[in-house]
Amino acid sequence: MSKITLTTIVMIRDPATGQVLVQDRLRSSFKGLSFPGGHVEPGESLHDCAIREVAEETGLSVRNLQFCGFKHECWREHDDEEHRYFVFFYKTDDFSGTLMDTAEGRHFWSNLDDLLLRKAEFTPWFEDYIPMFDGAHSEAFCTYPNLGDYDTRELVYF
Repeated sequence: MSKITLTTIVMIRDPATGQVLVQDRLRSSFKGLSFPGGHVEPGESLHDCAIREVAEETGLSVRNLQFCGFKHECWREHDDEEHRYFVFFYKTDDFSGTLMDTAEGRHFWSNLDDLLLRKAEFTPWFEDYIPMFDGAHSEAFCTYPNLGDYDTRELVYF
């Protein structure tokens, strides 16, 4: 039986400036620059998770989320259990509220091109996520062929 993890991530774009909201994650094992998001709770829809995570992490209320696809990671642990980790991507330019920093991280607005110049500061695998928001792909599939080696991976976009 596979161990399955479901997560969401949301790119929020300010329609007035074209900038995207970036989160500098401080407290998780995924420290660094990313977009807001997190784990789906039991009984929660993916859509509702995305809305909840943005509110919890930023103080913003988002609406009119557009589904952009998903990334599916697959690997085996030393106990030979298969793990599947799904990240579901959403974007929106419809939001309200007052942006706030939380224990999860600090937030700032950035042009996407400027953000891409800061790859060394990204959370692990955040660079893989960026192409999913432009509409050219609906799925990314990632495998780790060597047991316990998460630096060697195979990534394909569909």
